[in-house]
Amino acid sequence: MPGPTAGSPVDAPAPEAVEALRRRALAVLAALPAEARELGERFRAAGHELALVGGPVRDAFLGRSSADLDFATSAPPEATQALLARWGDAHWDIGKAFGTIGARRRTRGTGPDVDVVVEVTTYRTDRYDPASRKPVVEYGDSLEGDLSRRDFTVNAMAVRLPELAFVDPFGGLDDLAAGLLRTPIAPDRSFDDDPLRMMRAARFAAQLGMRLDPAADAAIRAMADRISIVSAERVRDELVKLLLADRPRPGLELLVDSGLAAHVLPELPALQLEIDEHHRHKDVYQHSLTVLERAIALETGADGPVPRPDLTLRLAALLHDVGKPRTRRFEPGGGVSFHHHEVVGAKLAAARLKALRFDRATVKDVARLTELHLRFHGYGEGEWTDSAVRRYVTDAGPLLERLHRLTRSDCTTRNVRKAHRLQAAYDDLETRIVRLQEAEELAAVRPDLDGTQIMAALGLPPGREVGEAYRYLLGLRMDRGPLGEDVAREELLRWWAARTPPA
Repeated sequence: MPGPTAGSPVDAPAPEAVEALRRRALAVLAALPAEARELGERFRAAGHELALVGGPVRDAFLGRSSADLDFATSAPPEATQALLARWGDAHWDIGKAFGTIGARRRTRGTGPDVDVVVEVTTYRTDRYDPASRKPVVEYGDSLEGDLSRRDFTVNAMAVRLPELAFVDPFGGLDDLAAGLLRTPIAPDRSFDDDPLRMMRAARFAAQLGMRLDPAADAAIRAMADRISIVSAERVRDELVKLLLADRPRPGLELLVDSGLAAHVLPELPALQLEIDEHHRHKDVYQHSLTVLERAIALETGADGPVPRPDLTLRLAALLHDVGKPRTRRFEPGGGVSFHHHEVVGAKLAAARLKALRFDRATVKDVARLTELHLRFHGYGEGEWTDSAVRRYVTDAGPLLERLHRLTRSDCTTRNVRKAHRLQAAYDDLETRIVRLQEAEELAAVRPDLDGTQIMAALGLPPGREVGEAYRYLLGLRMDRGPLGEDVAREELLRWWAARTPPA
């Protein structure tokens, strides 16, 4: 197997580590659906090469199987489409402009039927035109050439079908065993061809726990501004994959340390300049990463209220303090304040997520959680009224379970006594919420009279005044709990009489 051809020298992994990867891969590849092997036979019979490539091969060495299989072929897209049409139960050509044809086939055997989904891409090279935000696709003529355009050597391994011959021209298996991210070609050339590969480095640091080769690290630091040529949607997708990893912190740290975050998420490195008001963390940046880790630990299983992984909670945990840099004030006596940073932060978080082309619901929910994350503070210092608890729940709405987790995660003080006091206070708040919900169905608080009843009581047509009356009754409901229709009608008439000038 050829040695490294790009980047700095690699420390040789232990032979037993490489052998362990090989054993895992054999077990996974032996379990490939027979339909995939058959596809290889069809391509070979038609005079074309076919190889399993990229993530599925890497994951096989990690002992993971993949339902979606990526292949590379010497066949042009038209020939691939014809072969897949005969092989699959359905096929699609949505990626044909990039040389990719997809297909699905239902397995039929003694076990349960499952779908085998494949994407087959003609050998190619990608590069960016300096004046364009879209990659230029050029077809290649060999598997090795196709593998050289991959982002990292661990993704530049292949298995030829149908014979299951392993192809590793750039030493990807050794790098996988060593936990190293190294580019198949010179890193500056690789990242210049597709700058998004720099974002992928951060994503793989999070997903796979791998470290950057020194040459690749230096290239990213020197070329970080090149990421600006990539569309916001592609950057967003990589960021989402990073955040949904089991341990996103290493990937986020790579983004910040390399300078990439300054171009794609500048609010994050800006937090390094601030010291949080408790003076218990190195800076607000480190605090935010800790809050993210704590929030992830509080996510639930599939049947719980916040199933793992929850993108909205993770974004809110990461961005909840982004308003601090703009609101920092040095107080007499050496103190530091960040008054209303939650309000400023909500606006900044929304603006950044919009710039990254997140959907409206995610933008709205993350901004709302950011705005509400300080609402709890002060609860333990003075008993909230039932009205305050009702407003807390109503303001959170469907985000309440996420707000619970964000608020708990934000209590990162190293003062053990204070930490216990805060957790006990929030335990008490959650207990009161449950008690009130059971008594009043608090999650669906409504006034005692609906709009139709308000119009009947006041003799009003639909309009602005009905809305004012509705909000008045809702405020009474918050402050005093359920009133009943008769009392609510009396209060409404009293309010209306006081509001309306005599005729």
